Amino acid sequence: MSVLAAGPAAGARAPRRFAVYAWWVLAFNILVVLWGAYVRASGSGAGCGSHWPLCNGVVVPRSPGLATLIEFTHRITSGLALALVAGLAAWAFRAFPRRHPARLGAVLSLAFILSEALIGAGLVLFEHVAKNASTARAWSLSAHLVNTLTLLACLALTAWWASGGPPVKLHGRDAWSAIATLAVLVVLGISGALAALGDTLFPPASLAAGLRQDFSPAAHLFVRLRLLHPFIAAAAGCWLLVYALTLALRLKAAPARMLAWLVAAAVIGQLLAGVVNVLLLAPVWMQIVHLLLADLLWIGLVLLCARRLSAEGAIVSSTPPAPPDTRRSARSPQPPRASAR
Repeated sequence: MSVLAAGPAAGARAPRRFAVYAWWVLAFNILVVLWGAYVRASGSGAGCGSHWPLCNGVVVPRSPGLATLIEFTHRITSGLALALVAGLAAWAFRAFPRRHPARLGAVLSLAFILSEALIGAGLVLFEHVAKNASTARAWSLSAHLVNTLTLLACLALTAWWASGGPPVKLHGRDAWSAIATLAVLVVLGISGALAALGDTLFPPASLAAGLRQDFSPAAHLFVRLRLLHPFIAAAAGCWLLVYALTLALRLKAAPARMLAWLVAAAVIGQLLAGVVNVLLLAPVWMQIVHLLLADLLWIGLVLLCARRLSAEGAIVSSTPPAPPDTRRSARSPQPPRASAR
C-alpha cells in the first residue's frame, strides 16, 4: 500500500527535478558561449594549435601559456556541456511519457550540441581562429552562431515544456510572424558577430580612427560590416520592439504579457549596450556583456513566440462587444393598463 502511495509522488517529483536541471543546463551553456566569445576576443582560438580533440598534440598540455589555458578551458567546459545535454536527453525519456514536447526538445538539444562540437572542431582544423581574416571564416562563424542560437532555443523550450508549458502549434499567420521575428534577430546576431570579429582583427586606436577605417575604400570586409551593423541593429530593434509591444498590449495571459514587456526592455537595453560598445571601442569585457544581453534577448524572444503559438497565446479582442438591444420591438404586445375602477 505504501509503494502504491509513493509511486505517484515520486513520478510527480521527477518532472519538477528535470525542469530545474534543464534550466541549469541552459544557464551553463550560456556561460560556455560567453567563454567561447572570450576565446575569440582575446585571440586565444589557436591556443591548442590546429589539433582537435587533442591540445597541441597531447591530451593535457604541459606548462601551457595563457592562450592555451584559455582555449583548453573552453574545450573542457564544452565537453562538460555535451555530457550535461546527453544526460538531459536520457532523463527526458524517463521523466515524461511518449509525445511529450520535452522529449523532442531534449533530443533536438542533443543533436545541436553535437553539431556545435563538430563546427567548433572545424574552426580549429581549418584554422578559422586567431588572426584569420578570410571570407571563409565569416561563413563558418555565421554557421556557428546560427547553430548556437538554435541550441539555446531548444534548451530553453525543453526547460519551458518541462515546467508545464503547453505545446507549440506552427500554423497560420501568427507562426509566420514569429518565425520572421526570430529570423530578424538571427540576422542581427550574425552582423554583430562579424562586427565583433572586425573589432578583434582590426582594433581602432580611437573613435575617429575607427571611422576612417570604416569609410576607407581599402577597408577589409569585416571592417565594412562593422559599419553596417549599427544600421541593421536600428532596423531590427524597431521590428522587435513593435512585435514585443504589440503582444504586451494584446495578450490575455498575465505571464505572457510580462514576458513581452521584458523582451521589449531587453531590446532597448541591447541597443544602449551597442552604443556604449562603440563609444568604448569594443573592449573585451563590453563585448561579453553585449553578447550576454543578446543571448538573454534571444531566449526571451523564443519563449515569447512559444507562448504566442501555444494555448497561452490568446489575444484580447480589439472589437468591443455590442451593447444589448434594449429597444422594444414595435410588434411586441404592450402590458394591459390597470382599470380606473
